[in-house]
Amino acid sequence: MGTSINPFLSLEHITVRYLDKTLFSNISWDIQPNEQWAITGPGGSGKTALLNTILGKFNIINGSIHYHFYEEWRQKHTVTDPYFNYRNLIAYVGHHHTFKNNSNTTTDFYYQQRFNSMDSENSATVREHLDITEVPALLAPLKIHALLDKRLLKLSNGETRRVMIAHALLKKPQLLMLDNPYIGLDVQTRKDFSNMVNEIIAGGTTVLLSTSPQEIPEHITHVLTLENGTITGKYTREKFMEMEVAPQRQAQLPALKADVIAQLVQHTNQASFEHIIRMENIRVKYGETMILDDINWTVRQHEKWALLGHNGAGKSTLLSLVNGDNPQAYANKLWLFDRRRGSGESIWDIKKRIGFISPELHQYFTARDNCMQVICSGFSDIIGSTKPATEAQKSIAAGWMEVLEISHAATVPFKQMPESTQRLVLLARALVKNPPLLIFDEPCQGLDQQQKDHFKQVIEQLCEHMPVTLVYVTHYEEELPACVNKFLRLERGHMI
Repeated sequence: MGTSINPFLSLEHITVRYLDKTLFSNISWDIQPNEQWAITGPGGSGKTALLNTILGKFNIINGSIHYHFYEEWRQKHTVTDPYFNYRNLIAYVGHHHTFKNNSNTTTDFYYQQRFNSMDSENSATVREHLDITEVPALLAPLKIHALLDKRLLKLSNGETRRVMIAHALLKKPQLLMLDNPYIGLDVQTRKDFSNMVNEIIAGGTTVLLSTSPQEIPEHITHVLTLENGTITGKYTREKFMEMEVAPQRQAQLPALKADVIAQLVQHTNQASFEHIIRMENIRVKYGETMILDDINWTVRQHEKWALLGHNGAGKSTLLSLVNGDNPQAYANKLWLFDRRRGSGESIWDIKKRIGFISPELHQYFTARDNCMQVICSGFSDIIGSTKPATEAQKSIAAGWMEVLEISHAATVPFKQMPESTQRLVLLARALVKNPPLLIFDEPCQGLDQQQKDHFKQVIEQLCEHMPVTLVYVTHYEEELPACVNKFLRLERGHMI
């Protein structure tokens, strides 16, 4: 391939539209053989859209994309399938899974299902999903072997990402495209993943990934920078690393927003609790697998906690007990808001006191909901819009959109907004009830550095102006708001 006169892939003056929006206008880019590219840029700059354009998902109304690698592959291989095209030689790993259950549908999944042992049996195992008996050496850094007999619905966010990447690699693609692959991975798995990307590249696969400037694997040779759908630079890795300076810190939020926060919470009378969460000798087991073992944890009102641990440590299961999503809560000594689980309270009694964000929750909203509807669904704790919001509820939702600087998104379909804006919409959804407990599970996934800084400041102001208890889960300890001063760390289901 090194002697080829053609590029590996070329975009020639393409203009791209999706629905009624122009995503890119007259952009050009050549990827030469043996080049490995990272795409970087702020949230909403077009990184994911550019990958999807190469994948053939969007309408190119001017210019063209030439898949030279496909033409060269065709010259060397006999193809009998009339439907075989360039897409067969590309593997893409996006933000969200499209796992099917054993009825072969994706739409039957619902959020509580993963914690209900009866329902989750309807999802395939990792072994069935990957259709392998032995794990190829290439997948070793992903630690897939330990997951083979787990049900897909039982996987943590990080485990899900590892399985998606494994599935893509098993296609043995000519081009592997990874959209923000480090999202949801703990520190060690990120290192392992970078090593694996380097191994994939060394094995002859071309890699194209979108990522933050701080997380570019060492075998990546070139960097493309984007902003507002425009290519702002093409660099060698060395040149990019020389010019890449520390991201500009966001200015402090104006006092006006603090005033708005104060207005939004002043009408709410929160009850007083001795214990928000109290766990005694908690054990959760699925089959022969112990997920949580002898957990003792007390969270008092207004405390600010970080919940830390590697992928698969048991964090999501612990949160599911608090959220009312896990039926094993009834078999354990668990008190929420001073009330023992199983003493007559409903799941809705619990949920009305909790504002919750997680990457998994993100997937269950439908394409038809606009951002205002998603936020207002927080009042009823139901995913999706089932009944119209009242004018008072809309007013509160609009106030939180102003605080989070997303007022422009109110009537836009949720799924059409950039990932970063979607996350802020889900934050507003968590806040509308002014709940006594906020649980933020990896809330900064998919945000660029400036947006993370903004989010962190918002949380710090919220904690300043709201009488709230906080449990914050992250793999990046630098993301923790300054107000967090208590820590629970899990390792393989144990407190350490």
